[in-house]
Amino acid sequence: MKVREEQFDGSLVAEAAVFSSATLHEAAGQTGALPHVIKPLVDSMRVCGPALTVQGAPGDNLWLHRAIAQARSGEVLVVAVGGAHEFGYWGGIMTTASLARGLGGLVIEGCVRDSDELATSGFPVFSCGRAIRGTTKVVDAAGHVGQPIVIGDITVASGDLVVGDADGVVVLARDSVQEVLAAARAREKKEASIAGALRQGRTTLEVYGWE
Repeated sequence: MKVREEQFDGSLVAEAAVFSSATLHEAAGQTGALPHVIKPLVDSMRVCGPALTVQGAPGDNLWLHRAIAQARSGEVLVVAVGGAHEFGYWGGIMTTASLARGLGGLVIEGCVRDSDELATSGFPVFSCGRAIRGTTKVVDAAGHVGQPIVIGDITVASGDLVVGDADGVVVLARDSVQEVLAAARAREKKEASIAGALRQGRTTLEVYGWE
């Protein structure tokens, strides 16, 4: 079994949680945005934590169950399922198990079900939507936990920082987080200054020099 990296610095997770997904995406040079169809089950849900990546087989969720068993407290399961969206890969039982183990949330390139139960659970769930069709659990189905996966045009590795809110999900490479957070702080300071100028009557064309 592959040796897991040291746990992510909790102070960086806490700092990243202050920023929106859009701000972090811009601060990262407009990189890391997962496909726009991946949204929270409820707009108020927010996720922020280190990724534990999962590659599942289309229409099968056994690798997700294996990931729940391996995950450490605070980790966010980031799951690819080969584009097979007509299945509910995740539901109430898996949410209960994840809450018991202290997981930080779920981001899945696929659908979920038991949505009313998930919405009231307090567990952050980001998915492509809802689907009632059940999955198989084939013991030797292709898949893995903890190795890089691709969602859309983004490669996600375990240990990368995942931040999601009502606008979507951004993934920050583990070794870039400190730099991105510094850029995010600078961006918010600059935008506060711009907002002040706009309140004084200047136009966006003037402020940004687009005239």
